Amino acid sequence: AAIVDQTEKRKPGYIIVGNVLQTLQDLASYHRKTLSIPVLAITGTNGKTTTKELIHAVLSKKFNVLATRGNFNNHIGVPLTLLGLKDEEMAVVEMGANHIGEIHELCTIADPDYGIITNIGFAHLEGFGSPEGVLQAKTELYRYLNQKKGTIFINGMNDLLTTSAESLNLRKVWYTDGKTPLVDGYIDEKSVLLKMMISFTGSAKYHVETKLTGNYNMENILAAACIGKYFGVPETEIISAIESYAPSNNRSQYLETDGNHLIIDAYNANPTSMNGAVKNFLGINAPSRMLILGDMLELGRYTEKEHLKIIEMLNEHPGIEVILVGPEFEKAAQNTGYLSFYVVEELFEHLRMNPVKDHLILLKGSRGIHLEKLIDVL
Repeated sequence: AAIVDQTEKRKPGYIIVGNVLQTLQDLASYHRKTLSIPVLAITGTNGKTTTKELIHAVLSKKFNVLATRGNFNNHIGVPLTLLGLKDEEMAVVEMGANHIGEIHELCTIADPDYGIITNIGFAHLEGFGSPEGVLQAKTELYRYLNQKKGTIFINGMNDLLTTSAESLNLRKVWYTDGKTPLVDGYIDEKSVLLKMMISFTGSAKYHVETKLTGNYNMENILAAACIGKYFGVPETEIISAIESYAPSNNRSQYLETDGNHLIIDAYNANPTSMNGAVKNFLGINAPSRMLILGDMLELGRYTEKEHLKIIEMLNEHPGIEVILVGPEFEKAAQNTGYLSFYVVEELFEHLRMNPVKDHLILLKGSRGIHLEKLIDVL
C-alpha cells in the first residue's frame, strides 16, 4: 500500500491520511513502543556520526544492533531508522537539530532509554539564534531522559555537559572524568593517525592505534568504550572494534595519494570543529604542511566574526601554507596574502595547473563548499 495525503489520488492500494509526515512519525513511534529493546539516542554539535559508528562497532561485538544509516538523523530519518527495527537487540539512534525543540520532538518519536551528548559548540547558529540556543536545544535529550528516569553517558571533562546534568534526577555514567568513570584515556603519541591509551576503571590499560585522524576523536572513542563496557562487551573486544573502525564519507579520513598525504574532514564544519581540526593539524610534525579551508555555513549573524577568528588564528602561524575557499573566507582574507578562491572549481583548476607535491594537507570545510572535489587533483 501507499500512504498519501492527496485525496484526488483515491484508488485501490492507497491509504489517504491528513499528513504523510505525521503518519510516518506516528507509525515509527507505535512500532518503537511495541519493542522492549533498549534505545540509545546520540546528539551533539560535533562527532555525532563518528561516535555513533564507533558505538555501533563496539556493541556489535556482543549484540545484534541497528544504528542510524549515514546521517539519517532528522524528523524523517529517525522514523525511517525506527521502522527498520526487526529482530535487533539494541538500537543506536542519531539525532540532529538546527532549531530549538527538534531534539525533544525526535525523543518523543524514538522514546530513548539511554542518551549521550558528544559536546555542545557553535553550529547552526542561524537556526538556533545564539550559543545559548544551541545549549538549550541539545540538552533537550537530558531533560527527556530525566522525565523517564533514564541513563546518560557523560564526559566528565566537559563543563557545559556536567553543569547541565548535575541537577537532573537520572542515572549518570561517566567517562574521562567525574565520579568513578568507567573509562579514561590520553593521547599516547602525536601523529597523523590517533594513538592513545585507554584504561578501564579497576582493570587493564590498552594501547590503541586507530584509523582516525584528530586528537579531538579521543572523546568519541572513550564514549564508545564506556558504553561498550556498561553493556558488558569484553574489554579486548572493545579495543578490537575501535582499532578496526575505518571512517568514511570524508569524516576524519586519512588518505595517501600519489602526490600527498591528505586529512579529509570536509563533511561538515562549524567554528568549534574548525578550531579543533586546525589546532590538531598545527600540532603534527611534517616537513611541508598545507591547510585548505572552506567556508563555515549556517552561522547567521555570527558568520563574519567567526571566519575572522579563524584568520586571526592562522596569522599566528606564518610558516604554514594556507588556501581558503568560499565567499566568506575570501572576504575575511583580504589583505592577508592568503590564496583564496570564491568556489572550489576555481581552486581545482589552480591546483591542476600548479600541482602540490609531498605535502601533508588538511581539507576542512562545510559540505556545501565541496572540498572533496579536490581529492582527484591532490
